[in-house]
Amino acid sequence: MADRDSLPLPLEVRARLAELELELSEGDITQKGYEKKRSKLLQPYLPHTPGVERHVPVTPSSSSSSSSRYQRRRSNGTRDERYRSDVHSEAVQAALERHSERKMAVLLPSKRRSLIGQTSMDTYTPPDSSSGSDAEGSLGRAGGVSVDSWISRALHASPSTSSSSSSHSNSSANAARLAETNMHSFNLGPMSHLSLKRRGLREMGVSAENGIVIRHSADYQSDRPWSSLDSEDSLSAPPDITSYTSDPAPIFVQRPQVAILTKPPPKYGNAELMETGDGVPVSSRVSAKIQQLVNTLKRPKRKPLREFFVEDFDELLEVQPFDPSVPHPEGAESTVMQGEELDRLKNCPASLEAALLRWGAIAPKAPCLTTMHGSGKPPYTLTYGKLWSRSLKLAYNLLHKLGTKQEPILHPGDRVALVYPNNDPAAFLVAFCGCLLAEVVPVPIEVPLTKKDAGSQQIGFLLGSCGVAVALTSDACHKGLPKSTSGDVMQFKGWPKLLWVLTDSRHLSKPPREYFPLIKDANNDTAYIEYKTCKDGSVLGITVTRMAMLTHCQTLTQTCGYSEAETIINVLDFKKGIGLWHSVQTSVLNMLHVVSVPYALMKVNPLSWIQMIGQYKAKVACVKSRDLHWALMAHKDHIDSNMSSLRMLLIADGSNPWSISSCDAFLNVFQNMGLRSEVICPCASSPEALTVAVRRSQDSSCKLAGRGVLSMMNLSHGVIRVDTGEKLSVLTLQDVGTPMPGAMVCVVKPEGVPQLCKTDEIGEICVSSVATGTSYYGLAGMSKNTFEVSPVSCDGGLASECLFVRSGLLGFVGPGGMVFVSGPLEGLMQVGGRKHNADDIIATALAVEPMKFIYRGRTVVFSVTVLYDERIVLVAEQRPDSTEEESYQWMSRVLQAIDGIHQVGVYCLALVPANTLPKTPLGGIHLSETKQLFLEGALHPCSILMCPHSCITNLPKPRQKQPEVGPASVMVGNLIAGKRMAQASGRDLSNIDDSEQFLFLSDVLQWRAQTTPDHILYTLINSRGTIGSSLTCLQLHKRAEKIATLLYERGQLRDGDHVALVYPPGLDLIAAFYGCLYAGCIPITVRPPHPQNISTTLPTVKMILEVSRSVCLMTTQTISKLLRSKDASVAVDFKSWPPILETDDLPKRRCPLLYKPCDPESLVYLDFSVSTTGMLAGVQMSHSGTSALCRSVKLQCELYPSREVAVCLDPYCGLGFVLWCLCSVYAGQQSILISPMDLEVNPALWLQSVSHFKVRDTFCSYSVMELCTRSLSSLTDSLKARGLDLTRVRSCVVVAEERPRVSLTQSFCKLFKDVGLHPRAVSTAFGCRVNLAICLQPHRLGKLAEQGTSGPDPTTVYVDMRALRHDRVRLVERGSPHSLPLMESGKILPGVRIIIANPETKGPIGDSHLGEIWVQSPQNASGYFTVFGEENVRSDHFGARLSFGDTQTVWARTGYLGFLRRTDLTDANGERHDALYVVGALDEVMELRGMKYHPIDIETSIIRAHRNITECAVFTWTNLLVVVVELDGSEHEALDLVPMVTNVVLEEHYLIVGVVVVVDTGIIPINSRGEKQRMHLRDGFLADQLDPIYVAYNM
Repeated sequence: MADRDSLPLPLEVRARLAELELELSEGDITQKGYEKKRSKLLQPYLPHTPGVERHVPVTPSSSSSSSSRYQRRRSNGTRDERYRSDVHSEAVQAALERHSERKMAVLLPSKRRSLIGQTSMDTYTPPDSSSGSDAEGSLGRAGGVSVDSWISRALHASPSTSSSSSSHSNSSANAARLAETNMHSFNLGPMSHLSLKRRGLREMGVSAENGIVIRHSADYQSDRPWSSLDSEDSLSAPPDITSYTSDPAPIFVQRPQVAILTKPPPKYGNAELMETGDGVPVSSRVSAKIQQLVNTLKRPKRKPLREFFVEDFDELLEVQPFDPSVPHPEGAESTVMQGEELDRLKNCPASLEAALLRWGAIAPKAPCLTTMHGSGKPPYTLTYGKLWSRSLKLAYNLLHKLGTKQEPILHPGDRVALVYPNNDPAAFLVAFCGCLLAEVVPVPIEVPLTKKDAGSQQIGFLLGSCGVAVALTSDACHKGLPKSTSGDVMQFKGWPKLLWVLTDSRHLSKPPREYFPLIKDANNDTAYIEYKTCKDGSVLGITVTRMAMLTHCQTLTQTCGYSEAETIINVLDFKKGIGLWHSVQTSVLNMLHVVSVPYALMKVNPLSWIQMIGQYKAKVACVKSRDLHWALMAHKDHIDSNMSSLRMLLIADGSNPWSISSCDAFLNVFQNMGLRSEVICPCASSPEALTVAVRRSQDSSCKLAGRGVLSMMNLSHGVIRVDTGEKLSVLTLQDVGTPMPGAMVCVVKPEGVPQLCKTDEIGEICVSSVATGTSYYGLAGMSKNTFEVSPVSCDGGLASECLFVRSGLLGFVGPGGMVFVSGPLEGLMQVGGRKHNADDIIATALAVEPMKFIYRGRTVVFSVTVLYDERIVLVAEQRPDSTEEESYQWMSRVLQAIDGIHQVGVYCLALVPANTLPKTPLGGIHLSETKQLFLEGALHPCSILMCPHSCITNLPKPRQKQPEVGPASVMVGNLIAGKRMAQASGRDLSNIDDSEQFLFLSDVLQWRAQTTPDHILYTLINSRGTIGSSLTCLQLHKRAEKIATLLYERGQLRDGDHVALVYPPGLDLIAAFYGCLYAGCIPITVRPPHPQNISTTLPTVKMILEVSRSVCLMTTQTISKLLRSKDASVAVDFKSWPPILETDDLPKRRCPLLYKPCDPESLVYLDFSVSTTGMLAGVQMSHSGTSALCRSVKLQCELYPSREVAVCLDPYCGLGFVLWCLCSVYAGQQSILISPMDLEVNPALWLQSVSHFKVRDTFCSYSVMELCTRSLSSLTDSLKARGLDLTRVRSCVVVAEERPRVSLTQSFCKLFKDVGLHPRAVSTAFGCRVNLAICLQPHRLGKLAEQGTSGPDPTTVYVDMRALRHDRVRLVERGSPHSLPLMESGKILPGVRIIIANPETKGPIGDSHLGEIWVQSPQNASGYFTVFGEENVRSDHFGARLSFGDTQTVWARTGYLGFLRRTDLTDANGERHDALYVVGALDEVMELRGMKYHPIDIETSIIRAHRNITECAVFTWTNLLVVVVELDGSEHEALDLVPMVTNVVLEEHYLIVGVVVVVDTGIIPINSRGEKQRMHLRDGFLADQLDPIYVAYNM
């Protein structure tokens, strides 16, 4: 700082210089940019001498010290410098600058404020004590930060953590401009994603009763005709972003538009500008973001692959055409490379045990191992004499003191586990040598710290497969192991039962004088087993023989030039790999003195190993590039180090291409301390092949080190090309030396036949030597493929007679026989036909300003298989002090950098809170455990970005519209093929009884009041399960007369006036209905508003009254007061209501004259309901149609006055209203009525009532069935104990206007099977707007089944879901891929005819073909009720005719797709049964990519995707698929659902999800029939009314 302090600088300039230094240390600015900006700042303040050019020092402390420059750059960084490359960083910044022209936008998600800023720790967190130690741990693991620097940063409040990203270098400025451009171009403010505010759940029809949030199965929030009331001045339709599909021809099915009102209907909150009926854009923040997403997706980043697969039944992949631009290897075939000859060492021991004996006898005082301590303890030195005596003592105890003399626990050849901590190499060395002397096989493993250690279960499986029953450990380690309550070591999951043996001397018995182990020469017996963790998390044990171990030590001795009594420094893990081979095995063979520097000391003093070199005059040091980086960080505090004695600095991970930068920087800094360039020796190794190659210490006879700058694009195709154009996408490789002495090396293709690669081709390096592993323990098949490889040449002949071992390393042999390694085979990801290495992806990600966002550089990259290809997933730990917006800006830059450098897209980028990813024993990120958490949806990220639109380029070919075949041709084709036309009918109506002589329901009621006045027609059950009230025939008749008098006298109504009946479910509704019939009025049943949600539900009531032209409103006194309340007046002005008549106080006298209808075709009532698409439609029911409907139901269900029927249905529309109000009067049976609303208070009410009254026939809805299944799943035993008995139930009919829900029905039957419900008793009914009851099939159990007319049991078929997308029906076997179960919708009612027609051509189609269901019956509705009588709609829906064939019959179009299938079953009259299968509503069909999808199929897949998804709904908006899922769990788990939903929809439906919305349970609106109101959900989402937990916009 001298040069700065000597200048009179203002405070602001000094502060700016400090900021520049901080940015440089954090890596946010390059050295060149730092110097340029610093010079600009200091230029005005430098003294100027005429004729002398001004010169600005390049560093704050010295103008010439390159070491200071390097050190300052890294003094405060927290990034893993093993992946640091200045060249690569500049390339990344250049790529980002190039991408800035594209203005790629990443949409910030919408989050609740409760989710924003969540963190698992305080803002300032001291250095992670377990981070960044293991080589195979976190690929992006950071080097440690000194405690002093952390404290300094915390005290001084680094500007980088409190200010926005304002870098002043060229590269960082480009990124800032890019982020700013993205925000301005789409008008996104800094916190635009936080704008959604919390709204009460009650607005969405959710109430809290008894502390439980309950979804109301009601039409309150959903009966709104947004979709049917289109504005005349609507905006244009939204843009179609599927540019590869032609505009599909619209299906010519006109949906009724209920009314055209002069006053617009009320809408959600601020949605006055919203019109969604035909997909018109909405003025809201959500729709603006979706439009932004659409605009982004209109500009694809790259051309789609030509490798589409055909979406056909066989899913055959097309052959990828030849691409001439793809590079191919052009070199000659490589050869087998022979290493130098292995010189037999003079006087070399014949085995490691012999060496141990020799050194223990002739040099007992010679130091063997010195252990340094990080806690201030003095070093501990183990001599060879102590090593021999202790090993001998342990060997004796293992063989003679465990078990009994007759039955010892251990025998020679048995396997034992070695469990020692990393700070106790002496105990491990004694145990390892003791096992060799006892001839037992040691299996070194890591210390299990907790019961849930990452990968611990797989270690247990390895121990079990090896037959390990004894574990050796030290006393100190044993005390730290987790214990059970009894004090014994806890049984770890997946581990075998172990006998823990303490190897400290005080716990062992002294061997007798005469005991002496047999010292054998090295043979092919197993010496030890080293474990290896695979890519999938499985653990394999590699067996190494005694001969291989000895030979390997000899090759290392020759390569490294070891001689007796030399000192080596070891910083590596001594239990495996290079640390084990050098510091334990080779050291004993050569009587070396090993100085072990534990990881704990390295965290306290990163320069400790360098100090040990100078203190002990060490010749060799075994380190990793991580250790070089840590030394660089701490270098400024220690300048007295001397490294001149060092002959070899062995870089254990030198095969990692990203270690070059650390090696170069280390040499640059420590060169003036005696470090020579030839000393740095990278090596390559693997558990299978042991040491593959080592670069020798260079002398006059050795070759110089080699380097290659290779093109990453060509490397991704497996081709080696030297990049000479200084392109951005390059990878610099350094050689790792020549093959080991006595070994042969070759490079073969990693997949398929092990054919030799060409000289310019990347392949897997294979080694043939005695000094390699032998096999995977217990896995003969895998061992043969790895350890017994015979390379073949291009002509098919063997390249060598020797067997080779696959090393798992990718690389090639360069000039002069030098081995180059490009990365591990397990890190390879094949995406779109190109191969990328995870290390390269991490290096690119960490080059994008990681300091402000990534916690200690902890990053992991892996691939997941989605839609027949691998997809890249990047997961990183986010710093606690980084904001969400900054994190998403960094994520967007990472996407651009990876795309620019590697030309590959990232499928998912997730940030998790700091210190939450699973760790390896030494603190790295556990790759397989992290991947498993991601696949299970348990990663719990705090930020996530999915990019399926840019990554998924192999979607099926879009379906092209073909010219339609004419209906006549279809009919002729079916006849030629022998297929009958798809039509069926119910039996004829006959057997007219007394009640059927009347055509009018009012006449039937009067007749019953006269003939059976005391017969009970209705019994209402209250919420407590007791009888609330009842009505006999006479009571109902008299009450209806009084209501008619009320209408005449107080209402002054005339014949034909419309009266709205606003009643809760009960007997008042029934009496009011028949009172209207007596008065000649037209009743319209309307659901009353909910008192707790009056603002949302009351406008719906008003809407129905206006559309139906009701001139009067009849209700109870309670509801009348509710309409007059202040809350109601805010929603709807009370003066706007029609006259209100309260029926609590009826007139005393009866009506003098009852209305007598004369025309059977005249209107009897209006039936209003909301479809699943949000269309409010009222149908007209005539007297003749109503009588025919009641007659059909009576015959089908065998209803008589002696029967009792339990009805738990919504009584306001459809078949539910018919069964609640009409059928008992017509057929005379007693109806036991249970309100579905009461089930929210008492879920068991319906079933208890059925059991108590011994009812044999009952009707319910899917919402009732779902509520019972969900609420009573754990209460069946208690219900059974309280006497619930359903054995008498012979018919349980589910009334619905949708596809039968197979899974729900099966779950219901299975759940209540224990209380006597027979599965055959449950069946379905189907109706729609044009015909309220088309199919209804009650089952008959017992003797009545033989006499009844119900017909055979309904059948379930399995169809191919892919065929349905193309309007085809293909039956498959159960369990087939893409199979969809469809249950028959019931038997066709008497008097009903059905035909399946093409909805576009209106021509008949054949059996088992998908088409629209048309129905012809006297019970059809008369038409839609409209204000101005839109005859075109009425004639199309209720007066349709076939275009070919029977063109005279008039049909009604149901608007539902389905098919007929003639079965082998027979009806009661002996005819073959025709089964009707309903697939879905025509209005709900979503056409995407030219194919048709039914929402329920996608929703079924999504619900299975994650255990926390309780319900979901899908809809489309501007051809984007929007998925809304309800989360049953913590809000912090919401982000887990985004990748799970995206994956399952891609895998099962070949669709890309555009938006994922996570909401609370109960938000998705449903109507009274349990059907989802998807269009209302869409309206609420687009109007910002849902208050979502999280909204993700997939890019």
